[in-house]
Amino acid sequence: MDIKIRKATENDFPAIFGLIMELAEYEKSPEKVSNSLELMYEQKEYFNCYVAETEEKEIIGMALYYFAYYTWVGKTLYLDDLYVKEAYRGNGLGTRLMNKMFEVAKAEKCKRMRLQVLNWNHPAIKLYEKSGFTVDKTWYNCDIEDL
Repeated sequence: MDIKIRKATENDFPAIFGLIMELAEYEKSPEKVSNSLELMYEQKEYFNCYVAETEEKEIIGMALYYFAYYTWVGKTLYLDDLYVKEAYRGNGLGTRLMNKMFEVAKAEKCKRMRLQVLNWNHPAIKLYEKSGFTVDKTWYNCDIEDL
């Protein structure tokens, strides 16, 4: 199977939004998605994403990220979502997307790459640990929404 990893364009937004919704279903939280296709277009300057695409031009995976600055470390690539459609899992596609993120982080002179993972998502935890991440279980997420 020939899968191409490439930078996403605005034309990919509908397919990417579909993947976002699939991920929300997988994480058992579709009701928490307040993003929309319209909002993605409106806020496209904040949007960084690579997609995995089949020869038939079907988008089957994504790595969505942004850059942040952390006081203790400096510039960081924050990998917000890495997702591969279920039918394509187990073929190294997640690793290929992760490797692309490492390339981007190094090219952008980031000092760290960071992500979050649900404590029950053992396949993802395994991928991240295999990729060299340390899974820190001491920090809590603190969010305020609907500002």
